[in-house]
Formats: sequence, structure tokens, C-alpha cells
Amino acid sequence: MTETALTPNRPQDRILVGIDTPDPERATRLSRELTGLVGGIKLGLEFFNANGPDGVRRVVRAGPAETPRGQPPAQQRLFLDLKFHDIPNTVAGAVRSVMDLGPTILNVHASGGAAMMKAAREAADFQADALGVVRPMLIAVTVLTSLDDDDLAAVGQQGPAEDQVVRLARLTQDCGLDGVVCSAREIAAIRAACGPDFKLIVPGIRPAGSAMGDQKRAVTPRQALDAGADFLVIGRPIAAAADPAAAARAIAQELAA
Repeated sequence: MTETALTPNRPQDRILVGIDTPDPERATRLSRELTGLVGGIKLGLEFFNANGPDGVRRVVRAGPAETPRGQPPAQQRLFLDLKFHDIPNTVAGAVRSVMDLGPTILNVHASGGAAMMKAAREAADFQADALGVVRPMLIAVTVLTSLDDDDLAAVGQQGPAEDQVVRLARLTQDCGLDGVVCSAREIAAIRAACGPDFKLIVPGIRPAGSAMGDQKRAVTPRQALDAGADFLVIGRPIAAAADPAAAARAIAQELAA
């Protein structure tokens, strides 16, 4: 549940697998198959809206397929990807409400503004103290990786995308949050603006040869790591693979090369 718990000691520790399904059986199976092979899993709106907090608990506590005798089953680290975006009081309440799920990472939308992000941080601190746990890493979504400059212009946001990402990253850091979600293409600019300790979690990762799908600013795992990403969110290339464990191992090998 802590930032330290996500220290990437092995290449695979940098991988957060996006499990985007409403099916609790499939999510639980994937979590079990991938325990120990990746740094954690990401459960988002599709799963949460279908299954709620109890579904999240079930998936996180699934444990590996095999556990050594006498040892408790491992618990998956959780990136709870609910992207809170509302008035400050509502977001603060939402953060408090999910803290007992033990997320390692929790996120909000940076475009919700400074007051909202500060309220999220204060709520996370308060509830962590109340529960006797360490606060999860709190990050903000900058610009969704499905959006490009034309998409930003269509909704009235000032582009280009990289400039908007950096503006929101600076605001996020000023509000006391730990990092942002961003495209690998913006890593260098954010590092220059926010320094080396600001955490960068990069989605839109597609191994070489994979279909891009709805990602318009995607890169390979190796490219993202070389650019300076702290953690990689990889969904379909692992979760939708015929053998998810083998896919995860292959990507870890690519990162280790």
C-alpha cells in the first residue's frame, strides 16, 4: 500500500496490468495467474461499476495459483483506476470511501483543479491515519492517451497535448500529489518541469507488433522505460493474450534486455 512497496527491484515490478473486464471470474483468474509476475494489477471503472468494492477485494486477495506450504497467499498490489473528477468535497469523500480497499495507487483527474486535488490529498492522509496505514501513491491523470491535438482542440483545451500535460503535471505537483499518468512521449518534458522524483505512470504501452487499438500516443515497453517511465500500464497485450503469464514474462524479458 505504500510507495516503497512499488520500488521496482525487478523488471517485472514496473508492469501494472490493466484488467478491463466486468467479469469477476476472469479478473480473479488473471490476478491469480499474474501474481508474482508483475508489479500489480489495475482495476478501473468497468470492473468497479459492475462489481463494486467486494469485487475488488476478491480479485486482489485471489493469490497465486500455488502458495508454498506454511506461507500466506500473496496479495496483488492494486492500482485503483477510478479517475475521480468532481467538486472537492465529493472527491474527498470518494477517496475516503475506497481507502479500506488498500490501493497501492489511487488517481484523480488533474483537470479537476487545484482545490479538488488538495482535497483528495487531505482525505487520503486523514483516512490513512484513521486506518493506521500508509497513504497510497496519489497520482493525477493529465491528458488521456486516446486524445491527440485535434481532440483537445475539439473540446476547447489549449494544445499541443505535451504543453497541456506539462501544465497539469506542474499543478499536480504543486498540490502535493506524487505523480501523474502520462504518455511516454511527454516524459522528458515532465521530468524537466517536475524533477526526477515525481512519479510517472505510463499507459498506452504496446509491445512491438501489437495493434494500437484506441491508443494514439502509444510506445513499446522498452521505449517507455528508456524514456524514464517509473511504471508501465499494460492491458490487452497481457490480459487478452492466450497465455497472460507468458506474455507478462516476455515483456519483462524485453525490459531486462
